[in-house]
Amino acid sequence: MVEIRIHGRGGQGIVSAAYLLALAAFESGLYAQAFPSFGAERRGAPISAFVRINKIPFARHCQILSPDYLIILDDSLLFLRETLLGVDASGGILANSRKSLPEIKNQLSKRGFSIREDHRIAIVGATEISLAHLGKPIPNTVLVSAFISLTGIISGACLEKALARRFAGEVLEANLSLVREGARQVEENAWVDQASDTRSQTYA
Repeated sequence: MVEIRIHGRGGQGIVSAAYLLALAAFESGLYAQAFPSFGAERRGAPISAFVRINKIPFARHCQILSPDYLIILDDSLLFLRETLLGVDASGGILANSRKSLPEIKNQLSKRGFSIREDHRIAIVGATEISLAHLGKPIPNTVLVSAFISLTGIISGACLEKALARRFAGEVLEANLSLVREGARQVEENAWVDQASDTRSQTYA
């Protein structure tokens, strides 16, 4: 089972990202669940969502405390200890930011997080890509696509099928362009070999 926790703020499409990822998993013939966890229900408030993906049916429905992966839609949340809490160092963190990866790692180190060279952290400027293609600062689809490309858990074609279930016409075409651009922002299958049973160290 792969467990993913998504962090962002109200209005960034966190819940939609979780459901889109789960729907793409269904399109791949996998079993999946997605559900949100709301704090204060207002725009800009921190929100988290959870996704589980597995090859066989499962009955687990609790929140994800030890995720294999984090997807962070707002980089201001990246530096909060509760955001990184529980994520294993052998997993991966994908964040939306205009900052470079060395800048992110440096700021994490300054805030007391133990960051090694082999920690898997990927940065994508998803907000700018969304503005260019949609005219709106909604980074969710770009990050879902980048995550799929990094991990190889689901094919990009299945993500496009999932989008086609929700959108049509010009809106669909715009989202498909986001998917393709998001995939180009990262190294394809860069995190595929991370699937390991060794979970000995966490970031926070």
